[in-house]
Amino acid sequence: MIALRHAGIALPVLAALLVAAGGHRAHGEERAPAAAQPDTCQRANFRVVVDVGHTLQVPGAMSARGVPEYAFNLQLAQDIKQALADAGFAEAELLITATAPWRGLVERAAHANNMHADLFIAIHHDSVPDNLIQTWEYEGQQQQYNDDYPGYALFTSNDNGDRAGSLAFGHFLGKELQARGLHYTPHYTLALMGHHRRELIDAEAGVYRFDQLIVLRMTRMPAVLLEAGSIVNRQEELELASPERRALTSAAVVAAVGDFCTARSLPVSARPAKPAPKAAAQPGHAASGAAAR
Repeated sequence: MIALRHAGIALPVLAALLVAAGGHRAHGEERAPAAAQPDTCQRANFRVVVDVGHTLQVPGAMSARGVPEYAFNLQLAQDIKQALADAGFAEAELLITATAPWRGLVERAAHANNMHADLFIAIHHDSVPDNLIQTWEYEGQQQQYNDDYPGYALFTSNDNGDRAGSLAFGHFLGKELQARGLHYTPHYTLALMGHHRRELIDAEAGVYRFDQLIVLRMTRMPAVLLEAGSIVNRQEELELASPERRALTSAAVVAAVGDFCTARSLPVSARPAKPAPKAAAQPGHAASGAAAR
């Protein structure tokens, strides 16, 4: 979420770096299959936009080993899109935008709106503010890291065109990630985050409020931004670069999309009661101004 510095490295080089960093299994195991339930979701017609956060030229945060966030975002988003297609969501679309912020962010939202998408998922990887960064040397180069705050985070905007739907999908996704042994990071609630501090609006699932995110507030369909984990955490960076962790996250997304699609396809009277989000006991700290997300 928090860009530290940028680099314009060619994508093949990024992919090679990620492959070199792979081979480390993510913690947690697959969830045992739940009892079969009637699936009223019309998967072939349910349109999911999987948005690759940032661009090749404006690649977001830098990982602890010097790999730009965009490389992580692209690989995970590609895996998620394929997993959705394999699960029957034939209309799932991978959204890659070359236009730099802020115009590129508006283009993403406009594209999703124009295609009448049913769900928008922005894929990102996390960092920390500059005041929490430490320095180490990796392969002869000075790099930046912070090992204190691993874990995923989910964000929704109260200004989104379907706020209730966004919260519902965020809850589904957070619970599916947790069912696979992953946990969310609580550091966005801490005072040391300064103006990056956020209100935790669903403490069960790890969903934060961030009204100013352009791709969330300008989309008319339910929209959630997923920070899949911290790439400045030296251990989690290796996990996030591995096929195993990407498969784990992709499976969670597919399960959450399926649950959400089914819930949306039921008559209102037959839909399961929405759990009241359990917010942390703290004030909200929405940032001012539009963030480059």
